Amino acid sequence: MPKLTPNSPLYNFPLPEIENWLRKMGCEQNPQELNCWYVKKGEWEANITLEIEDLIVSYLHAGGDGSDIKRAFRYSLSRQDIENAVFSGP
Repeated sequence: MPKLTPNSPLYNFPLPEIENWLRKMGCEQNPQELNCWYVKKGEWEANITLEIEDLIVSYLHAGGDGSDIKRAFRYSLSRQDIENAVFSGP
């Protein structure tokens, strides 16, 4: 298996490494729903869900009307691209 780097597609990383990466980024895992995570960064907060084909991010109350902003990121994107997009905020 090739060496995994931040530029490797997220689907190449084993689940424990993805979970460690999310923890390192400040996310907390939901103990009842292990595929669900929560993060709060300064002005924004979000729920992150590891779905079958996508990583789904719901930025809470981030819309102009207070609604959530939802984005989906394919696992074929690099870990670095997903990190840059998700953790830069809504």
